[in-house]
Amino acid sequence: MPPPPLVVIGAGLAGLATGCYARLNGYTTRIFEHHSQPGGVVAAWRRGDYLIDGGIHFLIGYRPGQPIYELYRELGIAPTLRAVPMETYVSFLDERSGRALAVTADLDRLEADLKQASPAASAVIAEILEGARRFATHGLGTLEMGRPAELTGPLDRLRSFWAMRHVLRYFSGWYALPVSDYVQRRTGDPWLRWVLPNLFLPEVPLWFILMLLGEMAAGDLALPEGGSRELVELLERRYRDLGGEVHYNTTVAEILVEGERAVGVRLADGTIHRAAAVVSAADGRATLFGMLGGRYLDDQLKMRYQHWPRFRPLVMINFGIRRRFTGEPWLRVLRLARPLRVAGRDVEDLAVRLFNYSDRFAPPGSTVVQASFETKWSFWNDLQAEDRARYDAEKARVAAEVLSRLEPHYPGIGAAVEVTDVATPYTTWRYTLNDRGAFEGWLPTPEALMATMPRTLPGLEGFAMAGQWVVPGGGVPPCLYSGRHAVEILCRRDRRPFR
Repeated sequence: MPPPPLVVIGAGLAGLATGCYARLNGYTTRIFEHHSQPGGVVAAWRRGDYLIDGGIHFLIGYRPGQPIYELYRELGIAPTLRAVPMETYVSFLDERSGRALAVTADLDRLEADLKQASPAASAVIAEILEGARRFATHGLGTLEMGRPAELTGPLDRLRSFWAMRHVLRYFSGWYALPVSDYVQRRTGDPWLRWVLPNLFLPEVPLWFILMLLGEMAAGDLALPEGGSRELVELLERRYRDLGGEVHYNTTVAEILVEGERAVGVRLADGTIHRAAAVVSAADGRATLFGMLGGRYLDDQLKMRYQHWPRFRPLVMINFGIRRRFTGEPWLRVLRLARPLRVAGRDVEDLAVRLFNYSDRFAPPGSTVVQASFETKWSFWNDLQAEDRARYDAEKARVAAEVLSRLEPHYPGIGAAVEVTDVATPYTTWRYTLNDRGAFEGWLPTPEALMATMPRTLPGLEGFAMAGQWVVPGGGVPPCLYSGRHAVEILCRRDRRPFR
């Protein structure tokens, strides 16, 4: 009888990467995925002739010669996947004042535009752009993510510090503050206080924003032409070509443990599958508190799951529009003059994404337009459970209201709608089982980004984790690397050289 396989829970980016590296290192593998397709939160789906993309916004390091590009190549993504270099990160428009700003790869232009709009904050603006330029020439996109903490020694850490020596100073002082705190302390300018926190999320440290601006200026941010779907399909194809096995519509209910060792999984239908080891690339809370019953947690891990914030869930309204949007920015943040009222809260900011940089999302002459905003998980989850008709009606109301708010910016858009699709936090949870419908994992706060998340659990052998719950902030390269790290840990345990 052949030995049992390595079982991987979840066919998202981390799970598929785990499977690829496991096959490359001689393991027999079997992936179980809750959904009917791969990708996890890197989700894309068809509505008629339109491809709706609810996953990847951009790729980092997708350029030959970069260490991260080698990761893409190993996993079968590069060079097949084509990507458009990002020239504009985002455009801002405040409906209340009419002020606008395009955040482009030209950092000199960005600095001049910011200073013109906020001359009293010139010193702060210069400080920010100086940091962005430093990251443009010595950015983190040129670095590998190294080895997992479980296998890292003093020499590895010394090498990492040396590689980051040109930007180390940006990880302390003002630069380590959340962007929202930074602007409150450093400037009274209301425009900067809105723009800077919305370059990503208000809770991220300032250095994270500098890194993004620097990577864009260096040409290391790109928009995948085929979106999330093509990237996931290439990754799954690589896994299957390596001889990997994957089962869809298959939910894991329990990780089986014997003698303090993970020995298999029990599926929701009661079926048991034995395993040589188990890697969970599924939701962290579901894994630790559900499949493992809350055992094997130390105090630090319990504290994090009790207190660390997660990405706030989104409502995503997608329209298939019979029209091109040539020359319009691919991403715009609108500050609404009249807030939307949704889930008992005012929605003041609306992110509008135009998939006009590729012809892969819509039929000729048409475009997918996506509007999104943060919302409350409990509202949507409770509403669908209590009254499905009201849930559907609220989705329709929100879609109509959002469309009316887009009309002044894109005149005639309402008459050109061919498809409408609304995804709520409940939609995200239904297909991914991600905690409370979050579209990623841990919020990338200064504390979370600088923390070391264990891939293994104390007292449990034959088990590892991969994915966004062990790499706070998520993102494509970290999740792919986390799959590689899980296999490195298994190879060390089994005394195999990692290849």
